[in-house]
Amino acid sequence: MGGGDAVRVGVYVDGFNLYYGAKFLVGGSGRPGWRWLDVRRLSYKLIEEHSPWGSISELRVVYCTARVRADINSPSAPGPREQDIYLRALNASGSVDEIVFGTFVSRVATAPLATANERKRPMLTRPSWPVMLKDAACSADIPEATFMVSVARREEKGSDVNVAAHLLIDVLEQVVDAAVVISNDGDLALAVRKARQRVPLGTINPTKGYTAGALSGSPTEGVGSHWWYQLNPQDLYDSQLPDRVGGLRRPTPW
Repeated sequence: MGGGDAVRVGVYVDGFNLYYGAKFLVGGSGRPGWRWLDVRRLSYKLIEEHSPWGSISELRVVYCTARVRADINSPSAPGPREQDIYLRALNASGSVDEIVFGTFVSRVATAPLATANERKRPMLTRPSWPVMLKDAACSADIPEATFMVSVARREEKGSDVNVAAHLLIDVLEQVVDAAVVISNDGDLALAVRKARQRVPLGTINPTKGYTAGALSGSPTEGVGSHWWYQLNPQDLYDSQLPDRVGGLRRPTPW
């Protein structure tokens, strides 16, 4: 891809991966100034600063997310309301071309009680004094017993599939000349690998961790001109929507 060519770029965003990655980048959701994110502005900034491509003739932004549900323990919490304002602001400002919704699931999960070891891997919690289980029949200790616990789980489903599907559809239908994926989800590996065979692709890691190994590769793989970038807090602070977008206002804690 020549340095003087104008390119049509598709940007495919995993909204929850970006949100939670950004939250830890800035040190927690309590810090203001990063959540009212202008995704188009951020995308232009990073492509112009880090890609080897030519100028952008068209930027198509597909934002994949799910509508959060109120916590049953805090039904009046502002999360769903604030998210709705933000999604409306993305549309009203033209920051995105399409918002694609997955689902948000609340459920109860049952699993063995565990703690993380030094490598962040689960270690099952076993009975030991001062908390020990005894066999009711013979009063013998049961040190190998497993504690089972039920926990409330709230999780998003479908954004990774939607990112992969829209990326490949746009590439195969030749809607874009280059693509950017904003996610560090290794489940996107196959879609990313197939896309790199057909168009240059930028991969933006929005988390503090290393880029997922499944998303790494060579700049010369496939058609070449691929690049990788790890988001930093200043990228977020520099890419905010105006405080007012039409009749919508940035939520106070944002």
